[in-house]
Amino acid sequence: MTRRRLRVICAAVLCAIFGVGLFASTVSPYSYARQFRERPNAAPSASHLLGTDSLGRDLFARLVYGTRVSLLLAPAAALLATLIAGVFGGLAGLVGGWCEKLVLAAADLSMALPLLFVLLALRAVLPLDISPILSVIATFVLLGLLGWPSSLRVVWATTRNLRNSDFLLLARATGCGRWRMIVRHVFPNLRPVLFAQFWISIPLFVLTEATLSMLGLGVMEPLPSWGNLLRGLEDISAVSANLWRLAPLILLVLVVICFQLILPAQEETA
Repeated sequence: MTRRRLRVICAAVLCAIFGVGLFASTVSPYSYARQFRERPNAAPSASHLLGTDSLGRDLFARLVYGTRVSLLLAPAAALLATLIAGVFGGLAGLVGGWCEKLVLAAADLSMALPLLFVLLALRAVLPLDISPILSVIATFVLLGLLGWPSSLRVVWATTRNLRNSDFLLLARATGCGRWRMIVRHVFPNLRPVLFAQFWISIPLFVLTEATLSMLGLGVMEPLPSWGNLLRGLEDISAVSANLWRLAPLILLVLVVICFQLILPAQEETA
């Protein structure tokens, strides 16, 4: 199988999973919070494709809605982080001087702190009994606000190489204003780099959210995400009785692998 064909297959798989998450209410016959109290820990059947959890909630419905939360909101966090990296990295690379030193010092300080531990500390400061919707917003806003340093370094290096390029020197010589130069000349050359950094950030944020939710500090119940669905794997006896409980883990691994296999194409573009 050629590399190109493999990337096409991975892209098709990701599109299918995105589509299922986007139309979760149509794909799933039940709500993620509906309980079938008479059927806790039920085995897979025609009415419950993946069985039910200990509270009698349909696992297929929770997996589909969890896909919407984890896979559709991670790009939002990646977009926020990429925008921050693009603005400050581009500014530092283009202006130079004290601005460059200040921005790079902030990035180095942020990179010196382990992202997961900082997220745990900041998330732990927030109340644990906040509503599920607020927990989603808080989780991904924190991811976006803290996940920019590594992308900023790449954007800064690219912009710095552009700073003394011939076409920018020509633009300055013809009296082109700074903002016009940024919009017309700098940004178009940064788009491939920004897109690559955005693409790299998505699986990172998916995995980080899953880790936080597994620890009970991410998306809060009853709203499902891949992370809090993975907490159900702590019950070994339930997993042994119903191996379909591993579906969130399998889906998470599959999505991350697909992103990584598509990634080389983005790097070549950048």
